[in-house]
Amino acid sequence: MSQIAFVNGQFLPQSQSMISIEDRGLLFADSVYEVVYMMDGRFVDMTGHLDRLERSLNELEIPLPMSLDVLSFKILQLAQKNRLETGMVYIQITRGSAPRDFKFPQNVAPNILMMVKRMPKGREANLRKGIKVVTVPDIRWKRRDIKTTCLLAQVLAKQKAHEDGAGEAWLMDDEGYVTEGGASNAWIIKEDGTFVTRHADHLILSGVTRSSLLHLIKKLKFKIEIRPFLLSEAYEAKEAFISGAAALLTPVVQINSHVLSDGKIGPYCSKLLDAYLNYGKNADESYRWEHPSLS
Repeated sequence: MSQIAFVNGQFLPQSQSMISIEDRGLLFADSVYEVVYMMDGRFVDMTGHLDRLERSLNELEIPLPMSLDVLSFKILQLAQKNRLETGMVYIQITRGSAPRDFKFPQNVAPNILMMVKRMPKGREANLRKGIKVVTVPDIRWKRRDIKTTCLLAQVLAKQKAHEDGAGEAWLMDDEGYVTEGGASNAWIIKEDGTFVTRHADHLILSGVTRSSLLHLIKKLKFKIEIRPFLLSEAYEAKEAFISGAAALLTPVVQINSHVLSDGKIGPYCSKLLDAYLNYGKNADESYRWEHPSLS
């Protein structure tokens, strides 16, 4: 089945989708993006992702090309046209196309493109195997709270992780603190069962999945500390994990050469993952593509 994409109001085969060579997202990474995960035919945390998309656009003074209500409907239509059951929809909005110049162009409409990425049904079960992470210096700019497509530092970090046989890279500041992962938020669980994750400021992306997990952690009555943690703390942790729209909740069983939880998922991660999967599979019915409004 040929995949269908969405470009500037049109659904068309992905192989035929085109955008101007003068698009500012291409020339300057002058654009933002979001990724929304679909689990068993339902989008998870759609409202949170669209709210963050709007915030990122506002920070860069890029107008929304359509209302959030219309955008959410287009996302659902795209999923339906692709018969997506498990996977992601990628959404990117750029400042638009104009002759190459650093300053903002005048009277230019933003470009919007969306595409899907399929994932095998039941992939959530593989998350329990856990991954290795490696650490690399954090060389990104200082507005990481904006979900921009300027991702070269993450590309280099992810490549290093791949070369080292790891599933993710943790980015380190100059003082030895973990900021976040290349495409995820970072967490540790102390010996007493306390969850620790960095506060959401300009130095990390405020993860939508992170917010949902914080709610579930409180609901499960686990202890939580919102603060930075040192790599040395992570080495001594009982458990660790990453979170994100694609990662969901993925246990970390090795950090560099340090093995955690005997190299397998621990009890705290297991319980929280169960809670999150249940949360995702019972997501808002209005974000399911079989919803009557789409028929």
